[in-house]
Amino acid sequence: MYTGENMIYPRTSALQVSDKCPQCGKRTLVEDANTGELSCSNCGFVVTEHSVDQGPEWRSFSDEKGEDRARGGAPISITYRDMGLSTMIGKSNRDASGRAFDSPMRSSIDRLRKWDNRSPAFGNREKNLSIAMRELEKMTDKLGVSKAVQERAAYIYRKALERGLLRGRSIIGISAASLYAAMRDTETPRTLKDIAAANNLEKKAVARDYRILLREMDMTMPVADAARNVNRIASAVGFSEKVARKAIEIVRLTEEKEISAGKSPMGLAAASLYLAGVIEGEIKTQKEIAEAAGVTEVTVRNRYKGLRADLGKQLGLEQAETPLVSS
Repeated sequence: MYTGENMIYPRTSALQVSDKCPQCGKRTLVEDANTGELSCSNCGFVVTEHSVDQGPEWRSFSDEKGEDRARGGAPISITYRDMGLSTMIGKSNRDASGRAFDSPMRSSIDRLRKWDNRSPAFGNREKNLSIAMRELEKMTDKLGVSKAVQERAAYIYRKALERGLLRGRSIIGISAASLYAAMRDTETPRTLKDIAAANNLEKKAVARDYRILLREMDMTMPVADAARNVNRIASAVGFSEKVARKAIEIVRLTEEKEISAGKSPMGLAAASLYLAGVIEGEIKTQKEIAEAAGVTEVTVRNRYKGLRADLGKQLGLEQAETPLVSS
């Protein structure tokens, strides 16, 4: 749609738009596809400029009427072994005219189809990428992360493969470490324990491969934000939105006072939620919060005591110690 002054002009496929010019009143409006302007060819009045093309981003040149709007395939993505540029022989046993193949031709097409499926994965690199990209897709689906994280993980894995870091190491292990590195890089709140559980791997093995990626590829990761883990833990335990917001406020106070350095982000988030629950009157046990956060009850207890001692006056807490609910 084109809007000029108080008039709205519908977009058409032709350059000539059959609407009146608001200046001279003639139906001589012309669209310039290069500049995005809709102007009058009679008086030169520009109705709109920098207009947005609201139509489809694809066209079909095979159909004379332009009614065939079939897409040309999936977009290019680094999450595919071949970037999504490969072709394949379809399963239909018919020619371009729609006639069915005879028996000898059908056998030949079946043989060609089989070799077409096998041939792209002959090299070791192609086989490696094929396995790794499938594993990354399964992991991202299990963990419920975005496509952007998957693409970042695929990029890290490809760089590791180019530097020869896969030699003597597990494909699944390096792919899991690449996914964790992508989550740390994009500040997605997932832990090593979550990654290991999604692949039936040991947490120590994933951590070892992750350290190898950091060391060999000279990667620097941002410091994990404890506040990003608050909503996840609060949802698992059953805290209200009010408690979650209070916990995020407590986490921000620890950052301002610089008392969060050296502490586990997940443990700090769990203790902040416990303290926020005490303040707002929604008491949950340490065991519930610790299990949801993937930390121990001792961590929650120690972090809670430290937060209460450092932020008690600022949060308006009484000096008397509140009994801890551990079970």
